[in-house]
Amino acid sequence: MVENKVHVNFTCQRCLQPLKLDPAFSALTEQTIGELSVPLCPSPGIDLEAQASGFDRFIPPFRLTDSTAAGTNGFMLVGGDGEYEGFSHHYKVTAGLFDALSNNSDIDHPLCEECTDSILELLDHQLRLTENEQADYKEYLQRLQEEQSNDSLEELEAELEKLTLEEQQLIQDLESLKKQESEAKAAVEKQQAARLQLEKEEEKYWREYTKHRRDLLLTEDETRSLECQLVYTRMQLKKLKDTNVFNATFHIWHSGHFGTINNFRLGRLPSAPVDWSEINAAWGQTALLLASLARKINLTFERYRLVPYGNHSYIEVLADHKELPLYGSGGFRFLWDNKFDAAMVAFLDLMQQFKEEVERGESGFCLPYRVEKGKVEDTTSGNSYSIKIQFNSEEQWTKALKFLLTNLKWGLAWVSAQFSNEDEDV
Repeated sequence: MVENKVHVNFTCQRCLQPLKLDPAFSALTEQTIGELSVPLCPSPGIDLEAQASGFDRFIPPFRLTDSTAAGTNGFMLVGGDGEYEGFSHHYKVTAGLFDALSNNSDIDHPLCEECTDSILELLDHQLRLTENEQADYKEYLQRLQEEQSNDSLEELEAELEKLTLEEQQLIQDLESLKKQESEAKAAVEKQQAARLQLEKEEEKYWREYTKHRRDLLLTEDETRSLECQLVYTRMQLKKLKDTNVFNATFHIWHSGHFGTINNFRLGRLPSAPVDWSEINAAWGQTALLLASLARKINLTFERYRLVPYGNHSYIEVLADHKELPLYGSGGFRFLWDNKFDAAMVAFLDLMQQFKEEVERGESGFCLPYRVEKGKVEDTTSGNSYSIKIQFNSEEQWTKALKFLLTNLKWGLAWVSAQFSNEDEDV
């Protein structure tokens, strides 16, 4: 058996919850619906009675499954299958009521109680804001009316005239300021041109300054270099002045029983058979030293001319132009040619002439060994040693040569001292 009773419910248009309508909505008349359809704030010229007949609109019911179809007017119905003929009048009245309310406001109906309360609270808040704005506007309007009532027409005209004069003065001031602005712009342009010219001159100045600075640095470097060279040259000059040329050129010393000149041994011993090439080189250095000392003191030798010629030096006899060699070639005791002995005796004669020339002055200088007739005498012991090789021992000959070199060393020291004093006096 099928139950004929079918329940049809509306849903809230905000929260979509089913609504349970009050039974009083089933007894609404068309007049009541028409009154509800009248706008809350009717516009002038609208005929409400003429529009009352158009408020009655029938909206057919729909099941829940058909609620999204076209023409539902935004309602959602909850119900089952069956016929709705028994509810047509009640549904028609209720739908017309909700249509009238929806058209008459910005809110879609029906609404549940909670949504209605929230909307009412929102509308109350908007109402309070509107009332506050209305009060502010009334206050401003009242204040404006009071100000207008207090000011007279004459005062307004006087104020207007004053403002007009002030406007004219401001216009004149504006014209004056514009003129000053144009003058200032012209002055600025002139200053800009002057600034550009100064910048060009500054750039030119810095270029010239950089160039001159570079030249100055180069000149200072060159000056410092020249000063260093001058200091070095002065030091070298002082060193040369302090240097004894004869001592630097002719180093006379001894090596055991031998006297040496520039490290060449002059002499010969059985225990130390010195090579004749070394002896000849030593005689060459000795001849060069004596010739240099004689030239330094402007001494011209008599009877002989000393010719330094390395290890082949010789003495020339001025009377017969005969050469006496100051070098030997070998052998010792018995020589068929005694020219080497004659040359050494002649060298002692030249040494004696040098000694006499040195001792001629008032210097009180005296050589340590006396030279006389081909012999060299030791004044401390009284022994004399022959300079010849013939009929002489190697020890005696070597000692005589050592004493000869000692005399030359003393003569070299005296000459160096004399000429160094002259340089200091100059």
